[in-house]
Amino acid sequence: MPLTEAVLTKRIPTFPWGDPKNRRTVGIDQFMATGGYETLKKAISMQPTEIVNLVKDANLRGRGGAGFPAGLKWTFLPPPDGKTRYLCINCDEAEPGTFKDRLLVDFDPHLILEGIAIACYACQLDTAFFFIRGEYHHQAKVMQRAIDEAYAKGIFGGKGLLNGASNFKVECYLHRGAGAYICGEETGLLEAIEGKRGWPRIKPPFPAVKGLFGRPTIINNVETLAAVGPIVDKGVAWWKGCGCESSVGGPPSYGPKLMGVSGHVERPGVFECDLGIPLRKLVEDYCGGMRKGKKFKGAIAGGVSMGVLGPDQYDAEMDFDIGRKYDVLGLGTACPTVFDEDTDMVAVARNLARFFKNESCGQCTPCREGSGWMLKLIMKVERGEGTTKDLDLILEIAGSMGLTPGTTICGLADGNNFAVRTIVNKFRGEFEKRVKPVYVPVTVGAR
Repeated sequence: MPLTEAVLTKRIPTFPWGDPKNRRTVGIDQFMATGGYETLKKAISMQPTEIVNLVKDANLRGRGGAGFPAGLKWTFLPPPDGKTRYLCINCDEAEPGTFKDRLLVDFDPHLILEGIAIACYACQLDTAFFFIRGEYHHQAKVMQRAIDEAYAKGIFGGKGLLNGASNFKVECYLHRGAGAYICGEETGLLEAIEGKRGWPRIKPPFPAVKGLFGRPTIINNVETLAAVGPIVDKGVAWWKGCGCESSVGGPPSYGPKLMGVSGHVERPGVFECDLGIPLRKLVEDYCGGMRKGKKFKGAIAGGVSMGVLGPDQYDAEMDFDIGRKYDVLGLGTACPTVFDEDTDMVAVARNLARFFKNESCGQCTPCREGSGWMLKLIMKVERGEGTTKDLDLILEIAGSMGLTPGTTICGLADGNNFAVRTIVNKFRGEFEKRVKPVYVPVTVGAR
């Protein structure tokens, strides 16, 4: 089962981040003693299509950022042809302000592995690659140890799942990244696993048809796969009992969600909440309120690429409708970074623009060049040398690059676009105080 809200809120304040020896990882014996891998037994007694339909009916939406329905993605696979098919698990988690997958790996790696085994069986994928962020040195060791334990117990390899309880055999490998943010994009991840430079591929073809090594491939986030087991175990009705319906006529936001809160709050940490919880409630009830009693000024909604919530959006609901309702790109990883009243938002914009400039793979000219131009303009404004025309130019550049306007291969430029654009728009007055006004003369009678 997922870590409960009570367990998380109890553990996080005393979690010894700095001492790997004291981290309380659940080993396979402890996991199995509390019912671990029993859901896998249930799954292999079902037809693979039953599991796919179950996940599809539950409307499990991807927990890695895009929120795409996992069950629907699984249906894009072509029928098995007897050759290798892949599952790639995205644990790159390089999005600034995001650290919820790290906690899952630290505490409960076998919950993830059980979800991997069930997903492989459901989609008839015989090889899994667990792609983990290069900076996650300790987490890579934890996950490799868990994979070794799973092999020793016959979960993977050998005669088939669960020591031959199913004839379907799954191999699982750990693959460490080299530290590039762009490898969090699914096709960049595939390139990295293949040993190539980690940059995105042009789509189509999509990974479900032609992915890793040119074979059908499903790519899911760690938290998404960790939710598969509980859905199979407890059913669709239980899953839909958590979360919320859409308030704008879109797809619902069902299920619990891990939310990592950082920034200017009294008690940062990871909390498991129902989707739809207002940001104010998350901060004040779970995180002890704003640090030192200061006022809320804004927040990154769920990873820097999603954009920023303004001072009047403290009650924004943390669900998949957040993008349409509050002018951000989306819910993302649902890991908000909170800013108090003393935060310099011009400096925030400069810091985010610098990050995206450095992490652009350089493949697309609008992203490669545009990110550099935006950073230079923001730095000019920060130094007090800019004009109001520079603010307009920043917004013009931001709106001209990205997958959404159709100028780039992947969404990194969209992240840069929304991060900078939402800050400038929602904190325009703060920027205008740092620039010189430029007046355009108007000639009477001119057309």
